[in-house]
Amino acid sequence: MRLLIIEDEMELSKSICAYMEKNNFICEASYDFPDAIQKIEEKNYECILLDINLPKGNGLHLLKELKELGKSDGVLIISAKNSLNDKIEGLNLGADDYLTKPFHLPELSARVASILRRKYFAGQNRVVMDEFTIEIQDKIVHGKNGIIDLTRKEYELLLYFTANKNKVVTREAIVEHLWGDHIDMNDNYDFIYTHIKNLRKKLIQNGCRDYIKAVYGMGYKFSTDPEDQSTSKT
Repeated sequence: MRLLIIEDEMELSKSICAYMEKNNFICEASYDFPDAIQKIEEKNYECILLDINLPKGNGLHLLKELKELGKSDGVLIISAKNSLNDKIEGLNLGADDYLTKPFHLPELSARVASILRRKYFAGQNRVVMDEFTIEIQDKIVHGKNGIIDLTRKEYELLLYFTANKNKVVTREAIVEHLWGDHIDMNDNYDFIYTHIKNLRKKLIQNGCRDYIKAVYGMGYKFSTDPEDQSTSKT
């Protein structure tokens, strides 16, 4: 999942990036208002960590711009200002949460995780499908035959599919979500096919039906309809 960290304190930004990347997030950083505006206009993020005090602009103005663009990115305000007015204004403008500096990185991570659970899974720590269950906090998948042993990317792929169940997701969207800008595509999707093939195989081996449908010329759909026939070979 992709995070944008809009924070002008470079050392703090680097610390947040390093910690969140250890927790399987893909992080990008902006250190001033103009660069942050450019990034949110060009890309989508699962969550944005937003400082209020920015060089060449104000974080609350950026939040207004984000909402005017119709973006649904989650927003966690991080600021040294412990001002009730700032907190209220930020939340009224659409921020999901507010964290005052200084803070502990585990709390920051927990706040981000909470925003994402609300955004994708109605605040639940558990995703229950017909034949498997995902324990989001523990990053464990239980199937009919016990724990399904998934790699990190297979787990992230399964979570992304279930968050977008019954929707067609393009190969480009999968790459952007799981790898961000950290990979040179060269229009070669073989590595995606491999991950999806392995995930599909492990689910089926553990008593699940074939949820993952390839939609010709478009991408994939994680279908919960047993009668869905929109399949083609991976």
